[in-house]
Amino acid sequence: MASSSKPKKIYDVFLSFRGTDVRHNFVGHLYQALDRIGIYTFRDSEELKKGHNLSTLMKAIEESSIAIIVFSENYASSQWCLTEIAKIMECKEQKNITVLPVFYKVNPNEVRGGRNSYKIAMAEHESKFKKDSDKLKRWKEALLDAGNLSGWHLNDG
Repeated sequence: MASSSKPKKIYDVFLSFRGTDVRHNFVGHLYQALDRIGIYTFRDSEELKKGHNLSTLMKAIEESSIAIIVFSENYASSQWCLTEIAKIMECKEQKNITVLPVFYKVNPNEVRGGRNSYKIAMAEHESKFKKDSDKLKRWKEALLDAGNLSGWHLNDG
């Protein structure tokens, strides 16, 4: 029996990254390489249009088979990135999404242990979201869990 509704759009990969750090270098090259070989990839600059909100990103994460998290120096300074990573790690547990971390000019210890720029960013979030300790706890747990995954360490090149 034919259905009149369109099939659900499914992404092969969801790219999570802090745009100001890596959009026009590493992530741009990664996205082009994935696209060239036919891997359907969600990245916010391509798929997220003005007027959409965070629910668009959450839906895209749920519709993805793989999430590549590009941890960079300022990743944790973004509330959106932290919300994405919390959702990604939730989907890893509940929907069996594969999570592949890339540590771009940061050490995994910074990500999971809250050192350097990650420690500063989380302290700023703590002062801003004192009343939402559940959100802060989810963000910290997601960073710890993702930082403990095997991934790639990239500096320059």
